[in-house]
Amino acid sequence: LEFRRVLFRSGAPLQRQPNLGQRILVVENDPLIRRLNSEVLIYSGYQVDTAEDGAAAWEALYASNYDLLITDNEMPKVSGLDLLKKIHATRLALPTIMATGISPALEFFRCPWLKPDVVLLKPYTFDELLETVKNVLQTAADASDLTAPPANWRGRPLSNHPRL
Repeated sequence: LEFRRVLFRSGAPLQRQPNLGQRILVVENDPLIRRLNSEVLIYSGYQVDTAEDGAAAWEALYASNYDLLITDNEMPKVSGLDLLKKIHATRLALPTIMATGISPALEFFRCPWLKPDVVLLKPYTFDELLETVKNVLQTAADASDLTAPPANWRGRPLSNHPRL
């Protein structure tokens, strides 16, 4: 596998990170890629669940909460693109990385609301995967900070607004 050779060509050894408490769902039909991606993410401190296709991923998303979805596109049963369509239809706000050999760019052009946060093209290195995960999670955290109420909001009416 070309992916295996390139995946291990990383500049520096992986550094074990403290548990970040962030939960990631990795969806990949290739068992080797699924295992390698999940192991490097676990080693880096993330909590990881895996699914072998979009149908299994949909069940996992229904059963648990995740901070990030990493999905392939070309998979049996439910493709990554079809999974994104289901997520959009249910208005589930979930940061997404599509890690795929071929990007469905035309479909994203036609339906830009389906576009994931990042398309990570195979082959990629562990460093590229980890950097992408870190950046997407940080961007999502920054966005939620902008929409969260102030820390001291409890029990206080908003200024200039009557209490309902």
